[in-house]
Amino acid sequence: MLTKLGIKGRVLLLTLVPSGAFAIILGSWFSYAQLQDSQQQLLQRAQLILSQLSLHSYAALKAGDREQLARIAQEANNLNDVRSVRFIAAPDTVLAHSGPSMPKQSLSDTLQLSITSQRAGSLLTLPIYARPLAPTAVEQPQHNQQQPIGWVSLELSHHATLLEGYRQIFISSVLIAFGLLITALLALRLSRTINLPLENIKRGVASIREGHLDTRLSSPGSQELDELVNGINLMAQSLQQAQEELQGNIDQALDDARHNLETIEIQNIELDLARKEAIEASRIKSEFLANMSHEIRTPLNGIIGFTQLLKKSDLTIRQEDYLNTIINSSDSLLNIINEVLDFSKIEAGKLVLDHAPFYLRDLIQDTLTLLAPAAHHKQLELISLVYRDTPRTLIGDAQRIKQILTNLIGNAIKFTHEGNIVVRAMLEDEDDSFALLRFSVQDTGIGMHELEQNALFQAFTQADHSLTRQAGGTGLGLTISKRLVEHMGGEISVTSTIGEGSEFSFSLRLEKADSGELSSIEIKHPSHRAILYEPHSLALQAIAHQLEDCGLHVDCIDNLDAILAKVQAAEASVAPYHLAVLSINTKQHPLHQLKNIFSQLQQRQCEVLLLCSTSDFNIFQNNLGKPFCEQMLSKPACHRRLQHAVNNLLAIQNPASEQSLTDPEQHQLHALCVDDNPANLLLIKTLLQDMGARVSSADNGHTALALFQQYSFDIVFMDIQMPVMSGQQCTAAMREWEHNQQLETTPIIAVTAHALANETHLFLQAGLNDCLSKPISEQSLAQAIAKWTGVFMATQAQLEQPMPISTEHQHLPVIDRDEGRKLSNGKDGLANELLTLLLESLPSDRAYIQQARSQSDRGALLERIHRIHGASQYCGVPQLRAICKTCEVLLKNNAAQIDPALDELDAAIARLLAHLAHDNQPEPPP
Repeated sequence: MLTKLGIKGRVLLLTLVPSGAFAIILGSWFSYAQLQDSQQQLLQRAQLILSQLSLHSYAALKAGDREQLARIAQEANNLNDVRSVRFIAAPDTVLAHSGPSMPKQSLSDTLQLSITSQRAGSLLTLPIYARPLAPTAVEQPQHNQQQPIGWVSLELSHHATLLEGYRQIFISSVLIAFGLLITALLALRLSRTINLPLENIKRGVASIREGHLDTRLSSPGSQELDELVNGINLMAQSLQQAQEELQGNIDQALDDARHNLETIEIQNIELDLARKEAIEASRIKSEFLANMSHEIRTPLNGIIGFTQLLKKSDLTIRQEDYLNTIINSSDSLLNIINEVLDFSKIEAGKLVLDHAPFYLRDLIQDTLTLLAPAAHHKQLELISLVYRDTPRTLIGDAQRIKQILTNLIGNAIKFTHEGNIVVRAMLEDEDDSFALLRFSVQDTGIGMHELEQNALFQAFTQADHSLTRQAGGTGLGLTISKRLVEHMGGEISVTSTIGEGSEFSFSLRLEKADSGELSSIEIKHPSHRAILYEPHSLALQAIAHQLEDCGLHVDCIDNLDAILAKVQAAEASVAPYHLAVLSINTKQHPLHQLKNIFSQLQQRQCEVLLLCSTSDFNIFQNNLGKPFCEQMLSKPACHRRLQHAVNNLLAIQNPASEQSLTDPEQHQLHALCVDDNPANLLLIKTLLQDMGARVSSADNGHTALALFQQYSFDIVFMDIQMPVMSGQQCTAAMREWEHNQQLETTPIIAVTAHALANETHLFLQAGLNDCLSKPISEQSLAQAIAKWTGVFMATQAQLEQPMPISTEHQHLPVIDRDEGRKLSNGKDGLANELLTLLLESLPSDRAYIQQARSQSDRGALLERIHRIHGASQYCGVPQLRAICKTCEVLLKNNAAQIDPALDELDAAIARLLAHLAHDNQPEPPP
């Protein structure tokens, strides 16, 4: 209640209430005490009167002289406060009475002074004995054996005493009220001395707030308030100085700008244009970035696409390295463009979130699959833990959640040099419609200080600011992640310890999806048992949960050497192991040991499924041989791929309807490509033709519409920004023609460099089925075709057909000295020296290759042939260089038939050695 009162009310309350209560208590106590004292004095006075009456009336009472007694009674009745007097002779005869009547009383038992008090008065009765020896009633002896000769009764009136008491109470009340009034006046005076300065301070602060910084407050005369006023005045003075300084800077800037203008006549125009441009810049920022993105992505699409195509052609090792550098640089540029666009969309408030069902486990595992090569390159363990109580299907923007996870996991890989990275998804709370999920990314990296954590989510901020930092990037990843999480109604946080690692976590409230919206392909077969080997404890737990979710009964083991004994022991029981899931790596597990274990497991009717890192995948695939190289999955294992692998190995039928691969000979996909950029059009045509599709092309909307009405197409890839007729207009015309002809709709995929989410929604509303963002790749085209047509196209990387052995190298010269001189920059001595070094190593290399062939060691073959191929790049030996390249490509593609190529390599080495032996030594080029 006190908080609602002002200072004036509080002062009055705190002064009047205590003083008033104290005054009332004291006044009441003193008035009561004085009234009691007056009554006691009145009784004492009555006792004295009775004593005197008993002395004066003794003789008359003894003699029975009524006149004398009446005279004495009359005289006593004239005294103040005496109401009536009565003399009574024994046993009960009234001899004299003066005044009003008295109440009747029994006197036979009254042997001492009797006092009866009431509110109006008091009745005192005193017995008179035969020997009145005592002068006072107090000194009168007790006559226990003698009866009195009479009694004298005296009735006193209390009216005067009460009246005096009331008068005293009234006077006290008046004095108390007067005192409280004076106190209230003093309190009002005190509050006024406080309120008035505060009101002045309030008005002064309001004036300063309104911009009158020259306002100064006067001193109120109180030490405390003076300090407050001085502080406000100093603040106003500082603000005024800052404003003046700012105004001075603005004036100086305006003067500088004014001096830079060519003429005074165009000064105001240019200033007005600059002001309008500054205001308009914020509004058109997102549109500008979108257009710039389109212009950058269009040539970048050609750079990346044709670089990928060029990489498939015959290249030297140096050229292949150059192309890899171009591809990596292009990918980095594309990532920077995407981050800047996302940041611009968020800043402009134009970020549009998707609302569609998705499978949570697939989303996390797809993200990890994308980032696994970078983690495995640094020998890091990448682990996914999705708790079982987490809903499987949810509704939200899956791509944005994947973007957040990609940023967090990518940062963890950047700043972690050893150990593991664990991605967790867990349920914090849920109801019938929504689930609150918590995602976390924990690493064992370098960690951060508290100051670095506070500035971590600011734009363009790096965790490592040193000039020697190894991690690159724009510094927008975490800022974008934070904005995305907040845009989806969640929170993101980080906890880190320097030298121990960091943990980023964010919470999202997502809507639950019906079980029928996204279906899982899990098959339950609890009768099958599996044994799992994984040296990493967390990875062991994650893979075991996945296998159990597949319906297997899983036993775990941390020692690969003991697995045969455990499988053999289980084979003798009624519950043998049907599947062995082994996590292997090249550092801990030699190839000969693995082959031995795998063979013995298969002999015991136990199928083998291998898990390895992406960095070891090609090594194991090239050296383990069939069937084990075909029973491998890269880590972290995707649940769906793991499910399919288990089903295939255990010969379990999947009741779910799955799309079958389309045989190109039975149905060749017919695609229409529309793009006004010749480079992009050629790229899409080449990629589709390499995948076995029949392609028709058009460089504008009118031609595309005519082809669409003339031929039947399985899918259309449509550019958006084209002259004359845009992609949206062309799509609308195609949809209208299909509707008029009552034809089924053909999938039309937008292929554009536009990247804003609201533009994507406009494309879909215009009738397009999907949107591919430039630069495109074989994988993105194949995925779009499979999604919308059900035709699974094999990309060039998936084609495993054996490469034919070309004989063109046989027509090349064994030694080309002119070429050797050119490669040595015209230095003959250097050319001879390089050729001599190559020839000195060839005999040992030839013997090593023959030994590796006899042992079927493809890894050793690839390593030695790659070394010979690299050495031949700097010498004039075109025949050897060509056949080395052919053998290296065959080994990298895991071709089944490589013996003819190796025979040709051996023959080429023999020809070169024979040629040089004939010449005895290299001759200088002419």
